[in-house]
Amino acid sequence: MMRLFLGFLLLSFAPFFSIHGRFVVEKNSLRVTSPDRIRGTHDTAIGNFGIPQYGGSMAGNVLYPKDNQKGCKEFSDVGISFQSKPGALPTFVLLDRGDCFFALKVWNAQKAGASAVLVADDKEEPLITMDSPEEDGSSAKYIENITIPSALIDKNFGEVLKKSIHSGDMVNVNLDWREAVPHPDDRVEYELWTNSNDECGVKCDMLMEFVKDFKGAAQILEKGGYTQFTPHYITWYCPEAFTLSKQCKSQCINHGRYCAPDPEQDFTTGYEGKDVVLENLRQLCVFKVANETKKPWVWWDYVTDFQIRCPMKEKKYNKDCAVAVIQNLGLDVKSVDQCMGDPSADSENRVLKEEQDAQVGKGSRGDVTILPTLVVNNRQYRGKLEKSAVLKAICSGFEETTEPAVCLSPDVETNECLDNNGGCWHDKSANLTACKDTFRGRVCECPLVDGLKFKGDGYTTCEASGPGRCKVNNGGCWHDARNGHAYSACTDDGEVKCQCPPGFRGDGIKSCVDIDECKERKACQCSECSCKNTWGSYDCSCGGDLLYMRDHDTCISKSASETRSSWTAIWVILIGLSMAGCGAYLVYKYRLRSYMDSEIRAIMAQYMPLDSQGEVPNHVNQNHA
Repeated sequence: MMRLFLGFLLLSFAPFFSIHGRFVVEKNSLRVTSPDRIRGTHDTAIGNFGIPQYGGSMAGNVLYPKDNQKGCKEFSDVGISFQSKPGALPTFVLLDRGDCFFALKVWNAQKAGASAVLVADDKEEPLITMDSPEEDGSSAKYIENITIPSALIDKNFGEVLKKSIHSGDMVNVNLDWREAVPHPDDRVEYELWTNSNDECGVKCDMLMEFVKDFKGAAQILEKGGYTQFTPHYITWYCPEAFTLSKQCKSQCINHGRYCAPDPEQDFTTGYEGKDVVLENLRQLCVFKVANETKKPWVWWDYVTDFQIRCPMKEKKYNKDCAVAVIQNLGLDVKSVDQCMGDPSADSENRVLKEEQDAQVGKGSRGDVTILPTLVVNNRQYRGKLEKSAVLKAICSGFEETTEPAVCLSPDVETNECLDNNGGCWHDKSANLTACKDTFRGRVCECPLVDGLKFKGDGYTTCEASGPGRCKVNNGGCWHDARNGHAYSACTDDGEVKCQCPPGFRGDGIKSCVDIDECKERKACQCSECSCKNTWGSYDCSCGGDLLYMRDHDTCISKSASETRSSWTAIWVILIGLSMAGCGAYLVYKYRLRSYMDSEIRAIMAQYMPLDSQGEVPNHVNQNHA
């Protein structure tokens, strides 16, 4: 009964995709560069193991071994080595499909010194993805250590390569992964389909190790706004006929709608599948709550902390341990619980339903059927889940010249500008170059320096344009500095000119020579003066107790100057006081005179008319007729 149920549980995933499901083969191009008669470009299917060189390309010489042509045995057993000689192209080994796992073929070729492996299909069919076998004790030892890229080519193309090699041709090819991931803009969207189960063997161990190693780079990319990351978790559903069974109840939540296999593959002991589903749901909700607080990168902290603090082996894989981790990270536990909903309800869980819908392939992306799976710009990553390999794939998703600094680190790519400035324009004197390092190589682009834009083709010419041109290499003019003084012959009044500054003569470009003002211009001409030439100028001085006055070109006594200054100050004060006293006296006299005048006029007005008064009427003698 248990085996029957497990069979149904595993097969239940297939009908979920039976209508819309599809697996997409991720491809890169292979270009034959010689011999001329077979030159051309062909598609290859990227192997789902090893380390493809996303964002880059690799040239090599193709060899087809005379023995062990399927690569199922170690090449050392038949005395074959593919190690390239110094200065020669790397060796790409061409092998035939069949008799053993793809990964074993690549591993044997890698141990013999191959830099890449091409596997020729033995059937006339569309390209398929070479996958790694389910890890057992023997395969796990080599799958994890495969570091070279591999690709499947179709049968007809394989026959063309073999025929050319048999005829003695040197077959050179170029494997190109630069367009394996689309790169439409300056932000990369990527997804990691993962699982919280830490007891599933080699794959779980590999996934946990990757999450820990990649956490730092992921958070740098996310905090800088360079990427948009989304975690996903695969769930299965229980066949309707078994939803009430003991096994289904132990593996599923929400009445059989969301299930996960038993971690120990034993229904009678240890953790149950529903424990894994609940923690997967919790991790999804941690991401959603962190995202709402504008800190989506906290998901990486939670997952790595949960792995360390709450492992299944120590029986700490539970809600209490998870809540402690959530609280330590400053997230709201109630918000996470509300997001998770009721796992016992006979209804859809909104979060997990979205996950099941997302498993179905859309656009250029195929169905997600394998854990773990990485999707970059809607393309499934092929290769080993390892920090530098994954970072290369993500960095190849950026539009060229928009890559963040983490993509240009030495462990991810080689700085092509270090060798002869990448063949771009450069100015040794100003230490300027048009070479700009990118993840895919380099571009020759005239630089922008201190707000000054250079214009040109970037390969042979770059010329400063606009104001501020004298700031960069002094506009190509003469310049020098001595004893704390710096001079430049560059002037920019709409057009850069090289003209020696005052105190110098010359062409202003290659040289400006100091002028001896003492001899040529007879500076400091007063009889007591002495002249000393300086670089770019001159100094005049007076001997003894004399002080030189440059404006008048004369010498005066320091003591006389001081005495004169003192008496001048005293006289100014005395004159000021005198003028103030006189002014006060005049005001006083004016006011006193005005007062006396008004009094006298008033008295006199009583006895005789004044000029300012009207005439006084005559007194008529009333005794006369």
